[in-house]
Parts: sequence; structure tokens; C-alpha cells
Amino acid sequence: RAMAIGCPFISHQTEVSERRAAAGRHAQVRRSHFVGVANWSTVERRAQMLSIPHNLLAQFKEWTEAGIWGKAWARLLRLLDQEGEIDLEETMADGTFASAKKGVLRGKTKRGKGTKIMVLIEGRGIPLAGEIASASPHEVTLIEPLLDNRILRKVPRRLIYDAAADSDPLRKRLKRRGIELIAPHRKNRKKPATQDGRKLRRYRRRWKVERFISWLQNYRRLVTRYEHYAHLFHGFVQLACLMVVLGGFETGSTSFSGYFRRLSTFNLQKVQVVDSGLGMIH
Repeated sequence: RAMAIGCPFISHQTEVSERRAAAGRHAQVRRSHFVGVANWSTVERRAQMLSIPHNLLAQFKEWTEAGIWGKAWARLLRLLDQEGEIDLEETMADGTFASAKKGVLRGKTKRGKGTKIMVLIEGRGIPLAGEIASASPHEVTLIEPLLDNRILRKVPRRLIYDAAADSDPLRKRLKRRGIELIAPHRKNRKKPATQDGRKLRRYRRRWKVERFISWLQNYRRLVTRYEHYAHLFHGFVQLACLMVVLGGFETGSTSFSGYFRRLSTFNLQKVQVVDSGLGMIH
């Protein structure tokens, strides 16, 4: 899928080792290996053009363990930030459930065993962080790790979340970090209210994170987790977030409130992922 869109700044020159070439049918490309490929023949042609090994899943594993997706994502965000296209006045976060067949970070819920995908976006809908965790812990315990692992290190001014984040201790901890938490109170709340309706007016724009989650769920690899190792599933999450941003650059889409229209001539050649061993970004 990453090659199907003709990604202009990912290039990789690698020879297939004799051991991998002799692996037989297990080393063959399978359609289920990737997150939603519309035209498989296009992917195969792109793979030949980019001289990417035939065993794409093994190559994905190498790129994930080398941190390629996070580095490319961080570089894009830095370029957008230099252009003034990152809005940190408001950020939104939420979590979604992915059923898990096996592996670590798999917790029990009413919906069965699964993994929680946590995402953080900025005011226009650009993803800033994507993390995974066991589905068992409450989301209120996953918000701070999500903020700690954001790709763009600048501190957002506000965080908009749903009623699951209605926690006074969490509000105090985020306030010490310079972040204002905007979340409606639960209906069964006993303590006095901590915010009035004026701040909650910003809550009406929380639909942007719901839209972004729906985009992620277009990739069937994220709907059901088949990876045993958590870092590989996390790599698919990062790749999907990266592709959402790249998709806007590729098509000049106006999905993010029209800002891609202004960036349609943005020089993506500034961003390069060049192979050196397992891959470096510069």
C-alpha cells in the first residue's frame, strides 16, 4: 500500500540474501501482509521499480525495527511546523479497540481480547502520536504515555478528550505540564464541576479525532491484530498515520480543513529516506 501511492521519498536498494531466497513459499509476498491494498498488481510493479525485496513482510520488519516510520513521520511534521501548518492550540486524542488473536499487549474486555490504539491529532487533524497498549487498562491511564511519546516535541496548549478523561488528578498533572484538559464531566460525578460551558465549546470540534480513527480503520491490518510482537503492530499504526499525511500531499486533498491545498506545491524532495544498512533519514 505504501508503494501503491508512489511515495516519492522512500527509496531502498537491498539484495535478497540467499537464506531468505531459499526460504521457499514462506518468503513469498502475501496480500494479507499489508494494511489494505486496493490494486495488488500496482504494488508488485512499484516493488520492481524500487528494487525492494520480494519478501515485503521481512523488509517491513527491518524498517520497523530501524525506526523508519517514526523518523519519516517526524521529518514531515517538522517541515509542516516550519511552514506554520501545525496547530497546537487545540489537540484531540482518543482510543480505539483492535481485536487481537495473539501476542503481548493483549487485554480482556467485554468485546473480547484485544489491543488499544491511542492517537493524538492537532487542530487540523494531522496525527502527532500513535501508540498501542493492552485493552484492559482504562484510557485515563494511557493519556500521559501518549503525550510523552508524541512525534512533535512541542507542548500542546489544550487537550480535548471525551468523558473517559474526567479525572481531577489527571487535570492537575496535565496543568503542571502546561496543558489544559477539556473533557465533559461524567453524569455520575459527585465532586463539584471544574469547568464551565465556555471551555466546553471547544469540545464540538472533537469530531476530527473520530474522523481520523475512521481513516485508520480503513486499513484492515489495524482492525484485527495478527502480529505476535507488539512493535510490529505498532509499526503498522505508525505507517498508517504516515500514509494519512502522505495521502494529502499526493492528491492535494482538502481533508485537513484546506491546508493541503496551500501545500500542493510543497517540496517533498526535502524529505528523503535513504538506505544505509537498514535505512537512515537525513
